[in-house]
Amino acid sequence: MNQPNGFVKTTLDNGLTVLVRESHSAPVTSFWVWYRVGSRNEHQGITGISHWVEHMLFKGTPAFPKGEVDRLIAREGGMFNGMTWYDFTTYLATLPAERIELALRIEADRMVNALFEPGEVDAERTVVISERQGDENDPEFLLHEEVMAAAFRVHPYGNATIGHMCDLMTITRDQLYHHYRTYYTPANALAVAAGDFKAEEMVRLIEKHFGAIPNNDCAPQPVRAVEPPQKGERRVVVEGEGNVAYFQVVFRAPPAREPDFFALTVLDAILAGAGGVTFLGGGLSNKSSRLYRALVETELATSVSGSLVPTVDPYVYSISAVVRTGHTPAEVEEALNAELERVAVASVTPEELTKAIKQAKAQFAYSSESVTAQALWLGFSEIFADYSWFQNYIANLSAVTIEDVQRVAQTYLKRSNRTVGWYVPANA
Repeated sequence: MNQPNGFVKTTLDNGLTVLVRESHSAPVTSFWVWYRVGSRNEHQGITGISHWVEHMLFKGTPAFPKGEVDRLIAREGGMFNGMTWYDFTTYLATLPAERIELALRIEADRMVNALFEPGEVDAERTVVISERQGDENDPEFLLHEEVMAAAFRVHPYGNATIGHMCDLMTITRDQLYHHYRTYYTPANALAVAAGDFKAEEMVRLIEKHFGAIPNNDCAPQPVRAVEPPQKGERRVVVEGEGNVAYFQVVFRAPPAREPDFFALTVLDAILAGAGGVTFLGGGLSNKSSRLYRALVETELATSVSGSLVPTVDPYVYSISAVVRTGHTPAEVEEALNAELERVAVASVTPEELTKAIKQAKAQFAYSSESVTAQALWLGFSEIFADYSWFQNYIANLSAVTIEDVQRVAQTYLKRSNRTVGWYVPANA
């Protein structure tokens, strides 16, 4: 058990990883349970199943019938949620510190006792299908889905977390329950707490509620899919409703645990402005970034953004733009290409590097201020690397050099490493 500065990481006898961090800035505590399961663990036929299982764990257990958890958390003045992504499913609650044991009781109970009643499964099928249909009304979702499917031929990262419609229509209650029993197990989970408590006392409380939970017989299978190297540019064109065109390009990128991730983070800040590092998004103004000046100030696009998010396996660095009326994706692409070639050939300036690192640090600081965000970062980091990734983030950014930025630009922003997508509106 480590305990530097009120931080503890330990493992219970049943394999549950526990991370707790004292933070006495406010009388609140945030408790999360993370499961190492998301759309990364799916295949054709069951795409979307992890997200659907997440929904089902809000439908009650014998100890906490449907609606009871919401009522109890609200009565204590807390907040309660869950989410699913490529690499994980997670549940969280933030409560007044003296009431946090309620969250532990809830999460320990539904790790084992979720009901998956057939009627609730059928009702939730309608919900997730409706969610998918809503996404299909969004041109940016449609474009991104096609781009990612082209960028990943082998790895499950090519499938959207919401899943394909054909699978949402046919997944059965038994498949959902089997997925739950396979992945919702102590050895596949992290319990994370941050807030106003004594670290050793919180560890004992977590052990009290989770220590006796056994692992399931059906152990999770490792994800063995490895995307082969890309051997040339890929392109997709999506035609659809509307009168606005969209542009997206994704470059195959390294996972978060590799050193190049930090140099790419700085490069993204130079090109598109410092963005949110977590899956929750966010970001500072990017009006001084190279791509804003090249695309928005020239009135080729109404907005431009970059996205580099931490993942377990190699993922992508994405640049997206909304094309201004009267212009085309081809014009945006031409201007973008010129900027990418310039950053690869000519070094960025010391002033650009300093500014980009400061912006990326500031964005990181904003995203980790609250105890809820601190618990998020501890668990999220442990999913794709380990908690030290979060602790050393600022130091790793500060170590990035001009030479590092130019090297990753030349290595990753090659045309042969990219997939380009255009959304062409029918009414343009």
